[in-house]
Amino acid sequence: MSELTTLARPYAVAVYKRAKETGTADKWSDALAFVTLLMQDEQLAKAAANPKANREQFSEAFLGLCKDHLDTEAQNFVRLLIRNRRLDLVKYIAELFNQYKAEDEGYIEVDVSTAFPLKDAEQARLSSVLERVLEKKARLRVDVDPTLIGGVYIKAGDRVIDASIRGQVERLAKRLWT
Repeated sequence: MSELTTLARPYAVAVYKRAKETGTADKWSDALAFVTLLMQDEQLAKAAANPKANREQFSEAFLGLCKDHLDTEAQNFVRLLIRNRRLDLVKYIAELFNQYKAEDEGYIEVDVSTAFPLKDAEQARLSSVLERVLEKKARLRVDVDPTLIGGVYIKAGDRVIDASIRGQVERLAKRLWT
């Protein structure tokens, strides 16, 4: 995965630089998210990766799906990715773009997985604690993962806090068997 992030970085830097110049960071973030969503479709991903596929025809067909969601600049960017056979990197480009945007705007995206839904007060308290620890405004993206059994799993940038029951059981098992 780090290799893919390395390949995606120049694209993300260029797009973010352009977004800052034009004041369209939110628009670009939405466009990248939309293309990432499209690329989750198995058939589209296979077609994009097919070395025998006609790139021009694929480009026009793909952009036909995006016509109402991408402006001219974003369409040109997608054409560039298709021409360079890098459309599969769009997920990583979007992630890096959003990291740059968050850094610039002084916040950090925090993915929080919990075994059970958090109440608003619990989310506010968690956000407050994370802001003190991370020394940045925290934007929480909370999802429920019952496989955690209990507790919470937090990922903020390259920092991970595993306070889940599943994580504790895995660490205990590792200690017992080593």
